[in-house]
Amino acid sequence: MAGYGNLQQIAQVLKSNGTDGELVMGFREIAPEDINLNEPVFIVFDGLPVPFFIESFSKRGNSKALVRLTDIRSMEDVEEIAGKAVYIEEDNLPEMSLEEDGYAALIGWLLLSPVEGTEDNEEMEVEEVGEITDFIDIPNNPCIEVETKNGAVMIPLHEDLILSVDPENLEIIMQIPAGLI
Repeated sequence: MAGYGNLQQIAQVLKSNGTDGELVMGFREIAPEDINLNEPVFIVFDGLPVPFFIESFSKRGNSKALVRLTDIRSMEDVEEIAGKAVYIEEDNLPEMSLEEDGYAALIGWLLLSPVEGTEDNEEMEVEEVGEITDFIDIPNNPCIEVETKNGAVMIPLHEDLILSVDPENLEIIMQIPAGLI
């Protein structure tokens, strides 16, 4: 993940919400409620990270939030930063683990799947399926939402389908049932 010094990407500005500078942010890897609202977030302009403070914050779903930032006051201001990555200082990142945070910690990870016919080989070949963008906690059937080249798909997150988990590289390899992707 691209970083600037000790900055770590946590979100992306998705779009404006209304005309008065409120915006929708999509979060990755951390849940919106885990952000320290007293610390600035950074958006890069011309290669330089510019700090913004969060004035208001309202969670929307598992991985989005309505946010108001200092100095962003109009729809035009938001359009200028739409699509840009949002960073925080690594020191302010909450520690995450699958044990404590559950499967929501997988948001932002890369989902890989074995290439057909190599599952039983010692050297399993894998292909990229896409980035995990959300976790949907359906009772008895938790699912992950994955952004694939063909659009977003929901995949059941069942332990029998998980072949390996690599927290260091933020990758998970799963056997995906035929027809889902």
